[in-house]
Amino acid sequence: MDLGDPRLRMRAASLVQLCHTDREKALAMYAYVKRLSFLRPFKMGPRTAREVLDAHFGDAADKATLLVALLRLAGLPARMRIVVMHGEIMRGLVDGLSSISRPFVEVWMGGQWLRTDTFIFDADYMASARQALRSAGAAWGYGVHVQAPMLWTGQESTIMSPLPFEADPMVIEDMGVFHDPDHYMASSGFRARHSMLGRFLRWNLMVPRMRRAADRVRRWVPPARVDRTATR
Repeated sequence: MDLGDPRLRMRAASLVQLCHTDREKALAMYAYVKRLSFLRPFKMGPRTAREVLDAHFGDAADKATLLVALLRLAGLPARMRIVVMHGEIMRGLVDGLSSISRPFVEVWMGGQWLRTDTFIFDADYMASARQALRSAGAAWGYGVHVQAPMLWTGQESTIMSPLPFEADPMVIEDMGVFHDPDHYMASSGFRARHSMLGRFLRWNLMVPRMRRAADRVRRWVPPARVDRTATR
């Protein structure tokens, strides 16, 4: 988490300097992380919060790590919840996956844990992904649901699905809460599903394809409509 890193601490302090409530602090951290471009890096292990801060981009685990670190530096208890989801949710971005682990960030406010995964995709990507799904008549793909909420309000849990978490057909298994990605990878649940080296090698091989797919999503434009009256 790099909570003692001077640059990370300065960033957290600058983000909350005009905030007066816990909700304002949480939303300031959330907005900063959400603006970072969603982009899968080449890596052979989890990146630290400082590394993600310096890179200005990251994948789901990277952005979750940075968000949890910033929330904690703002004095807000925060943690990750790892959820195994159907690979179908990634169709169009990464095809052929049977499942994928997604980090949700949970922050303690108002006497409850509020959960969100809407920080993963930056707004430009998410808006284009929803339009592409709508055009194709598909419900799931590119990491989101066609009716996925764009933003977290800090008032309740918000996930990238219009369905309650417990009724979401994309959710396979809730793996529980963890301090950070390293904590999850040391768990028996992770070891039963993955080889750490094999997992990172596999994902690194997919990085170029994922980056091209994400770029296509961001540049997506609706197909031109044919004006049939002009041919009559």
